Amino acid sequence: MEKPTGRASIPDAARDTRTSPVPNPDRRPNPSPAPLDGGGPGGTGPGAGPFFGSAPGRAGLWNRNFRYFFVARTVALFGDGMIPVALTAGLLGAGRPASSVGFALAAWMGPLAVFVLFGGVLADRFTPRRMMIIADALRLIGASVLAVTFATGNPPLWAVYVLCSVAGVGAALFQPGVASTVPRVSTDVQRANAVLRVAEALMTMAGPAFAGALVGLASAGAVYAANAATFAVSGACLFLMRLAPAPHDDAVRGTFAAELVDGWREFRARSWLWGVIAVWTVYGFAVLGPMLPLTAVLVTEAHGSGAYGMLMAVNGAGSVVGGLLALRLRPSHPLAAGAVALPLVAVSLLVLALGLPVPVLAAGQLLAGGAAAFWLVMWSTTVQTHVPPEALNRLHAYDVAGSLLMVAAGRALAGPVAEAVGAPELLVAAAVINMGVVAVLLVARPIRRLKRIGHI
Repeated sequence: MEKPTGRASIPDAARDTRTSPVPNPDRRPNPSPAPLDGGGPGGTGPGAGPFFGSAPGRAGLWNRNFRYFFVARTVALFGDGMIPVALTAGLLGAGRPASSVGFALAAWMGPLAVFVLFGGVLADRFTPRRMMIIADALRLIGASVLAVTFATGNPPLWAVYVLCSVAGVGAALFQPGVASTVPRVSTDVQRANAVLRVAEALMTMAGPAFAGALVGLASAGAVYAANAATFAVSGACLFLMRLAPAPHDDAVRGTFAAELVDGWREFRARSWLWGVIAVWTVYGFAVLGPMLPLTAVLVTEAHGSGAYGMLMAVNGAGSVVGGLLALRLRPSHPLAAGAVALPLVAVSLLVLALGLPVPVLAAGQLLAGGAAAFWLVMWSTTVQTHVPPEALNRLHAYDVAGSLLMVAAGRALAGPVAEAVGAPELLVAAAVINMGVVAVLLVARPIRRLKRIGHI
């Protein structure tokens, strides 16, 4: 990567969007897109946005590369949804304590949070597609070994924890490349993100349901075998993609540490970017972190586990609705539009705190799922179209790392804090913080006034 020579070479994107009719946050000339498969609206060149060039028209969404990427992501998300069910059934079925499930999931999330920043640098150095294929191969090996160990007997806990850590490292290598791949496989970045969000919501519901049925019919080993197969399909689809070279692929790069520092410089230079992530660390810790465990406990105690499962399915359906709305709506200020949707999350927190009937709780979950999905599409699209491609993987890694750490901390502390002050009181506090976060997002000028770029 060519290193910036000073602050002026990494301008604040929000300032640029207010001074140029066609904003270019990095003030670099737009390279001409290198067409592939015929180019044009249906081609698979570098994609839309100020850094890859623009290609108008919606016909470019379901091109060859996007179809492969869509299948890879959908199948992998389906497999990810199986993991908690497989771990729970396998460890409890082997007579392990319930705490072992939490430790196993932590063994997966810990390496993901720690190594995702390194994954961002590696994706920039060796191309995201290559790193995602390596990550799928690594996770295929780990899931296959777990399938064999659970199918043949009672695996030692240390082996389960180590293999879960391998899966976490694989996820850390995979995740940063997702953000930069979307603009390279679709000329309509917002629509691509919306379609992927809808698929993610559906797979979040389908994966656990399939795993539960398979555990009943066979065993946890069979679930892990199916999980391994999803990584094989994902890796094969990514291998079959044919991406046109990006202008920065052959750039002269510095050392690993220098690129990590450069990523931090790019991050700090965009006030809208670090502003949202800073606010989101508070949101993840105080709202998203407590939300899931408190919902699980309160709903299960009051209405049973069946009601909780139903509410999670409704939340997934809300995510589908939010993704479909993002397919249709193209606000000129996407971050502001996404922030306007977030008060609906507070509604779900308040109805839960008040102990209202299940139909009202379901309505709250529907609203919360839709609002969260709409925000995520607006956020993902903004990052992918405003951040220069040579830094996108690293900057996305900062986002993922911060979110994971703060949400995990919020979940860990939700129980003790709820015992000290009361679960309803904690939910009301989370709802108040939710509204405070929305206010900050809408008041902060760089965030509120950031405009969408091109055909997104």
